Amino acid sequence: MPEIATGPGNLKSLVLGQQDAADLDVEHELPSELMTVNMGPSHPAMHGTVRIVLTVDGERIVKGDVQPGYLHRCFEKESEYATYTQVFPYTDRLNYVSPMINNVGWAMAVEKLLGIGKEIPRRAEYVRVIVSEVSRITDHLTCVGASAMELGAFGPFLFFLKSREWLYTLLEEVSGARLTHTYVRVGGVAKDLPDGWMPKLLRRLDEIDGVMVEVETLLNNNKIFRDRMAGIGAFSREDTIRWGCTGPIARAAGVDYDVRKDHPYSVYPELEFDVPVGTTGDCLDRYLVRVEEIKQSMRILRQACAQIPDGPVMIDDPRCALPPKTDAYNTIESMIRHFKHIVDGIRVPAGEAYTFVEGGNGELGFFIVADGTGRPYKAYCRSPSFVHLATTQKLILGHLIADIVPIFGMINMIGGECDK
Repeated sequence: MPEIATGPGNLKSLVLGQQDAADLDVEHELPSELMTVNMGPSHPAMHGTVRIVLTVDGERIVKGDVQPGYLHRCFEKESEYATYTQVFPYTDRLNYVSPMINNVGWAMAVEKLLGIGKEIPRRAEYVRVIVSEVSRITDHLTCVGASAMELGAFGPFLFFLKSREWLYTLLEEVSGARLTHTYVRVGGVAKDLPDGWMPKLLRRLDEIDGVMVEVETLLNNNKIFRDRMAGIGAFSREDTIRWGCTGPIARAAGVDYDVRKDHPYSVYPELEFDVPVGTTGDCLDRYLVRVEEIKQSMRILRQACAQIPDGPVMIDDPRCALPPKTDAYNTIESMIRHFKHIVDGIRVPAGEAYTFVEGGNGELGFFIVADGTGRPYKAYCRSPSFVHLATTQKLILGHLIADIVPIFGMINMIGGECDK
């Protein structure tokens, strides 16, 4: 029996036949064609309504057309038909992962127009800071937990969502709602913190400290996690400034900017905290910045709980302050005042004002044009998610399709802020 040669070409000819083997030999010389594929909106990593129309060369992204889609929120147009107080529930639905911060930003804009920004009771300012920082933590817990889960790390996702539920339960005790907390009001907050609430918050913070150790142990030196994050979606410091990025995305690229430090508001000047800044601007640094910001928010909360003074939580001015609910239910004068504030609106002097706060994703601003009536003539929201979503097209170029998942996750796009 003749000996069979075992070289690669001979084996292919033996198994596939002469013609098929020839086709395989010249396959790499054939010109390849670009392909257009959809990623989202039904893709689980595309968060809601977002669709990216990708042009790919194999797995490599050549072009990406990012389409936010529609949630039909219409915040800015709806605000023209609502009184200043009625707009608060609309702000809840912007970044619905950290709604208390949205409440504070809108209240500060109206208070600036009214000229009462410096008259807000100190206890109310501390309460605003406390609920804002709890909301910031829930925002970062959601972002990091969901992004880790999308890369296959299901344990950290469960640990962080458990921690988020602890905080959501506390915010529900304050506002009566689990997610959309319409709690802040023009002139203060709707009501004081419940009795015994702050000790419960401090106990939860101690428990979250332990969860942070667990999650960092699982992720920080995990080879798969680091390989999927390090060097992916990197943005230079110059590019983040050019695109108007703020928050964790800008800080991860080395931009040391935080509204709470650079344009202090409320009682933040009385609280000590650090602003974490990265160097590489990639997905890994965005993750590390958010983790450190959780720790700094807990540091702020412990100080605020120790320093909060006694006193009222609403300005003593019937022209802009809603009466207590018990009074509205039991006296005709308070009921009429409540009705006038809600239906006719607080009479805000004609003018325009812009205020901005440090939201979960960066600078969150509200610009209001007032015409002297009880409703805004125009309202505009500088929503960080919408600004950052615009960078997606640049960030994903040259990467693989699989890299879109961590890039998009670390941008932390919240649909309610994008559909304006």
